[in-house]
Amino acid sequence: MSAHNPSPTVAVYVSRCRRQLSQAALCTLLVALCVPFTARADDEVWDALARGTHVILLRHATTTPGVGDPPGFKLDECSTQRNLSDDGRAEARKLGEAFRARKIAVDRVLSSPWCRCIETARLAFDATPETSVALSNLFGQPENRDKQVADLRNLVSSFHGRGNLVLVSHGSTIVALTGVMPEQAEMVVVRPEGSGKFSVVGRLNLR
Repeated sequence: MSAHNPSPTVAVYVSRCRRQLSQAALCTLLVALCVPFTARADDEVWDALARGTHVILLRHATTTPGVGDPPGFKLDECSTQRNLSDDGRAEARKLGEAFRARKIAVDRVLSSPWCRCIETARLAFDATPETSVALSNLFGQPENRDKQVADLRNLVSSFHGRGNLVLVSHGSTIVALTGVMPEQAEMVVVRPEGSGKFSVVGRLNLR
């Protein structure tokens, strides 16, 4: 076998290796491109919050396992509800630290009447929030959807503070309003535009 004319088997092997190396290089390039874009997107959302006038729809932090609440739960008895886990409490504190580190101004904090939302707000922003029925959990309560979404839309679109408005709610409620389903402890940031209108600026997840 000539040193300058490799056998067909060797040629096929070399060609396959070159193709795999090219694919690996392409994957590396795509990862390198995507990471800065993700970071930049987060920075743009934080920059928008630093300017104020936005609304933050925050899904409560991570809870103990389960879906919805136990049968017969009561809003005025936290022990009957699904509540934050230790990880969730740490997430809420981390969120508040991020706001303080970035000097994000908060004009007002409203919460769903559910205990996991109130605790998320209290741990993050070091104050007991006002509660609003408009932020209530829609999971398992579809009959409340139309009125609640209309009330929430008015609340969001009419905000005009110099800082930001934080609304701590549930995934089912946030997705009904915005079309975006956040993870637990994730924020959906929107820009109020008046007359029932708003636009989604982006999402922030510190987990």
